[in-house]
Amino acid sequence: MSAAEGIVETPSAPQRRRWRVRRPGEQLLGWHRVLLGLALPVGAALAWEIAIRTGLSQGRLLPAPTTILATLNDLARNGDLALHIRATLARVAAGFALGIAAGTLLGVLAGASSLARALIDPTLQGLRAIPSIAWVPLFILWLGIFEASKVSLIAVGVAFPVYLGTLGATLSVDRKIIEVGRSFRLTRLQLARRILLPAVLPHYIVALRSGLGLGWMFVVAAEFMGASEGLGYLLVDGQQLGKPAQIVAAIAVFAVLGKLTDASLVAASAPLLRWEDTAQRAAAAEG
Repeated sequence: MSAAEGIVETPSAPQRRRWRVRRPGEQLLGWHRVLLGLALPVGAALAWEIAIRTGLSQGRLLPAPTTILATLNDLARNGDLALHIRATLARVAAGFALGIAAGTLLGVLAGASSLARALIDPTLQGLRAIPSIAWVPLFILWLGIFEASKVSLIAVGVAFPVYLGTLGATLSVDRKIIEVGRSFRLTRLQLARRILLPAVLPHYIVALRSGLGLGWMFVVAAEFMGASEGLGYLLVDGQQLGKPAQIVAAIAVFAVLGKLTDASLVAASAPLLRWEDTAQRAAAAEG
């Protein structure tokens, strides 16, 4: 047997995963990201506090952060803050749920049928341009000044971005992947579950986040409609009684609640998007 015949080719060993040292700041995770996100508002608050204490500003129209914190502490002590937060959260939650239902239904209907799209899309696009405050007198006339009008107004604000996002996601589904599904003889239900839903879901989550943001904007207009509790009521009460610290405190609570609810929505939807093969996920996996 020749030397050439005696050579046996052995399968190459699997390549080991190469780990590389990530540069500082290249991938921010956990508390590092949280602290970095707090840097700007905390830095601005500290700068404003210093400006007031050094006499650069009187702080009459925009009080010092310590004054705002003291106002929040007083509201929390007597229970008013928890009462107003609960009222606002309940209205946003109810309006968000109704808006999601209406926007999703209309978006799927318009996306699935060109006839339905030609029928309802022009009207909805026109209604979408109406400012939130313009709905207030009409909803008061129709539903009164109680909870029904407030929740309905929030639902209107949520429904339009959800409808637009659902419609856009449905129309942007790649025709080729639908043809692949049909070539595998998938039923309509299997086609919707295995192909259409994963293709639409990332855009739909973004639409929900946009709808949630508008829900928080619309709740202020809703609570201007004769509300006796809620963060919007705190704004009106602070304006009527000349309490700028209370106004800024209510705005700060709005910002915190909006951020927390958006983060909760992102966290809840993350397991549904694990299949995505994006650059960010690949970088996190390497790290």
